Amino acid sequence: MKIQKIYTIAFFSMLAMISGCKQDFLDRKPDDQIDQEQVFTRYNKTNQLITDLYDNAKGSNSPLVFFSHFSTAPVTDEAEGSTAEGSLTNKFNTGDWNSNAMPDRSSRGQYWWDLYARIRKANVILGGVKKYNTPDNPLQAGDLAKRLGETYFLRAYFHFLAARMYGEVVYVTRTINPSDPMDFKQESFHAIAEKIVQDCDSAMALVPASWGGSDFGRVDKGACLGLKAMVAWMAATPMWNGGTLPGDTRIFAAEYAYNASRWTKAKDAAKAVIDFKVDGRQRYSLYQGHDASDFRDDAGVDNNNSKVPARLWDLYHNMEAFQNEAVFLVTRDKDNNWQGDIYPPSWGGSSRQMPVQEQVDEYEYIAPNGFGYPVYGTRAKTDGYDDSNPYESVKRDPRFYRDIVYHGSTFKGKVINTATGSDKVGATNSTTTGYFLRKILRESWNRDKSFSISGPPVWRLPEFIYIYCEAVNETAGPTAEIYDMLNVVRKRSFMAPIPVEAKTNKALMDEYIKRERRVELFYENNRIWSSRLYLEPSSAKEMAKEQTWQGAGTSNDKRSQVAWPYPKAQRMINGMKPVEDPNGKILVDGKKYKMQRYWIESRVFVAPRHYLFPIMQDELQKTPTLKQNPGW
Repeated sequence: MKIQKIYTIAFFSMLAMISGCKQDFLDRKPDDQIDQEQVFTRYNKTNQLITDLYDNAKGSNSPLVFFSHFSTAPVTDEAEGSTAEGSLTNKFNTGDWNSNAMPDRSSRGQYWWDLYARIRKANVILGGVKKYNTPDNPLQAGDLAKRLGETYFLRAYFHFLAARMYGEVVYVTRTINPSDPMDFKQESFHAIAEKIVQDCDSAMALVPASWGGSDFGRVDKGACLGLKAMVAWMAATPMWNGGTLPGDTRIFAAEYAYNASRWTKAKDAAKAVIDFKVDGRQRYSLYQGHDASDFRDDAGVDNNNSKVPARLWDLYHNMEAFQNEAVFLVTRDKDNNWQGDIYPPSWGGSSRQMPVQEQVDEYEYIAPNGFGYPVYGTRAKTDGYDDSNPYESVKRDPRFYRDIVYHGSTFKGKVINTATGSDKVGATNSTTTGYFLRKILRESWNRDKSFSISGPPVWRLPEFIYIYCEAVNETAGPTAEIYDMLNVVRKRSFMAPIPVEAKTNKALMDEYIKRERRVELFYENNRIWSSRLYLEPSSAKEMAKEQTWQGAGTSNDKRSQVAWPYPKAQRMINGMKPVEDPNGKILVDGKKYKMQRYWIESRVFVAPRHYLFPIMQDELQKTPTLKQNPGW
């Protein structure tokens, strides 16, 4: 992709005045005023600082490697992480993290100290340009204004990331000097949201409607609208709007009573993204390349037994797909080495991140009546779903076949066998869940070339469609409009529509919206935040399912009979393994198998502690006016 221009990293000596590996947001070191003047009286040097800030934004929120070597998926009920890199994701799952230390090797710029160091960089830039009257680009008039707009956006974006992770944070809009009093005060989430919107509005006044050519991917008006919609949605969810947080000691807890107008704001903000036009034309649209009969991979070969539509491959590698759908993105997030780690052992990989049964169960099946239903629904068995043959007894959502490698699936032209051989469940470097990750992989790769991976985008169009549909459902109930919008997203993936009864059933519509979000945005750095925003681990519904599960004893058979679907409490994961059976319907390497569910592990999620991340103790000591998050 020709979008690397804005992410090129070049370092020079003056950069030291505002950067560092782990600089506190208070930054007690004195600034070098001579260097500041040398930088901010020159457009090219100021321009370079903003380019560096872009790279910081990439590190602070990379969908594929949020925790440096892992995505966020293995610390949710989407996936399990391997023991590589010090087993860092498993440390989150065992509760081995606290306000004194985050898991080793997990930092990539996403924690408090880095976010505020980067916020400080943005403030130094904005203040330096104003103080020294930085000249415009002599080769292209108007460039400085655009770059300032990008800086306003990035300042808002870093605050958004901080609020997403820590909740009530400090909004800093000036450079902190060594002599300034360290008496910073946190603000309510809604106050932070309003300030993010203000910075986005400042950015929108300066950046273009869109960028083309080698500049595609830079902050534009659409990205600003996207950030406003994301923070409006967060502000409307139960975490910040009427939900019950156990042991709630948040400073501004009284402000989080339910307010229906917050859903109205989320609806309007999401609709602004969906309806955004550039030069009279719709800016964002769902990618529609290839038809339902095309199952070729990125090399033009059908090596998947005609299971994965080519269109679904393209979403994370095709430039047109990015141009159509990406509202904000980072480029070159990882490369072929990441893919090599993800591959099954039979292809030289180490199964670094493996989908779990909780995620697999969310992919619906297509019923004989032409609609999509959950496999754990009351009608599934009547419609032909067989839990011992869960992948082929009924046709599953095509996104399932794109996202998951399972026992009996055809991957890179070969049938995967998780019963024996190198891919056997529990074998060295193999899956512990019965599944391998398929989503985002370029399956033509045979360790024969290098390539970069730029997907998935940070935000793409379907996410805003879900926000809009959910907001409409919350404020007005289900409508034909949102029913049709959800089905358009499903149809793009060749998935059957939602049953018509959802048009008049608010709870059913909500169930489908949330399941759509979980399936469409699987492994895209969404589940870790949405599960918390909806307070699922402590909801009465999920805790009741969890108690039923625990009451079934230790037998997997009994548990699967009385406690399905699994609770969304983030306190366990399950898998599926093949068992040889003469009556089995799955034929692999001349043997018949049936699939069997099994429990893998318990996990630690303590409410309210694990809903928000802890502010580090050293930060609290430096700034005693800060208050720790609940439970820490």
